Amino acid sequence: MKASIPESWSHIILPEFEKEYFKELSSFVTKEYKTTICYPATKEIFAAFNHCSLSNTKVVIIGQDPYHGPHQANGLCFSVKDGIKHPPSLINIFKELETDLNITYPISGNLERWAKQGVLLLNATLTVRAHEAGSHQKKGWETFTDTIIKRISEEKKGVIFMLWGGYAKKKSKLIDTNKHYILTSGHPSPLSANRGYWFGNKHFSAANTILKDSGKAQIEW
Repeated sequence: MKASIPESWSHIILPEFEKEYFKELSSFVTKEYKTTICYPATKEIFAAFNHCSLSNTKVVIIGQDPYHGPHQANGLCFSVKDGIKHPPSLINIFKELETDLNITYPISGNLERWAKQGVLLLNATLTVRAHEAGSHQKKGWETFTDTIIKRISEEKKGVIFMLWGGYAKKKSKLIDTNKHYILTSGHPSPLSANRGYWFGNKHFSAANTILKDSGKAQIEW
């Protein structure tokens, strides 16, 4: 599993590559990609870091693992490639955007536009086998991404962490709440959203208010 890591993340990520857990993870992922269909494409596994530098990171959204259907995953959590039908969770994210900020429902589900503005769209697990949700969990990815979250917490100040659903909320223990902001709600998946745990959380306007009050550029969601 070869990767081109951007300069701003290299001091965090490259040392992880040398650790035993990551060598075992890399061996597993390499074999999976050779013997089965996996997502995202190998060049997009670390896309979250390629589209959002550490210095520019203002918001962190944590997902669980990539979409496992054809042509969906592009390496950014909750995001799909241009022209791809929006999955249910993304539809609910965009519906909340509509009501929260009174903006038109986006045509494209590609969230690279968010990443380029400083939104790190980080899945806890960065790869998945086709049609098998969670198939690459507990192989080492969580150790890697937990390290990323902890280092962001240590090295930066005033980052807004959006933790959606029980899985993401557990990551709060990695974040220094004296330095950063944590916004929590239910998950945008239909199961959670339709039970009243997602809609109305107003996370997008809340994040922009925090950014504005901090003298930072707001996100054009």
